[in-house]
Amino acid sequence: MIASLAGLLAQVDADRCVIDVNGVGYLVFASTRTLSALPQPPERARVLVETVVREDAILLYGFADPAERDWFRVLTAIQGVGAKVALGLLSTMSPSELIAAISSADKASLTRAPGVGGKLAERLLTELRDKAPKMPGGGSGTATASIVAQRGAENTIESDALLALAGLGFRRAEAWPVVGKLIAEAGDSAALDAIIRDALKELAR
Repeated sequence: MIASLAGLLAQVDADRCVIDVNGVGYLVFASTRTLSALPQPPERARVLVETVVREDAILLYGFADPAERDWFRVLTAIQGVGAKVALGLLSTMSPSELIAAISSADKASLTRAPGVGGKLAERLLTELRDKAPKMPGGGSGTATASIVAQRGAENTIESDALLALAGLGFRRAEAWPVVGKLIAEAGDSAALDAIIRDALKELAR
């Protein structure tokens, strides 16, 4: 099994790249996020690799960081999510955005990824709800997810604030970590108008 590749970046296409390691060119599929992080050919590059063995092929999938690779493994373990769909999700959303979307049940953000329809988005939310806060790549968003999960999903102020911010054009996955953090900081004194006002300040930065 190949765990990583380091060599000359020979070619970059829309969903793949070729890395030349001592004269052998390895075709590596990757998300647009990983591909955009690579240097310009023919500079040296290094990617983490997940090797997928099929009956008809051995395929390599490359990642710029361990968090993206871990998410790829988790996503492809779910029924209906192949490597192509997993890369589509990782191209559309970063690991931290995936954590926020799943923890806040943001179905709309998941369906923005190619190949993810309503039913598959529901399955992702159901099967990853408990795993998402523990996944890498969340940073402060992971801590916020844990706080909100402990309070429960029926928080009226949180729901109303997210609804108001959505009306102002902010995506739920974008606004949810900010609102959750502000409510946690305010504690029992949390007020809807103050949460919305402070969230707008944070999101406008």
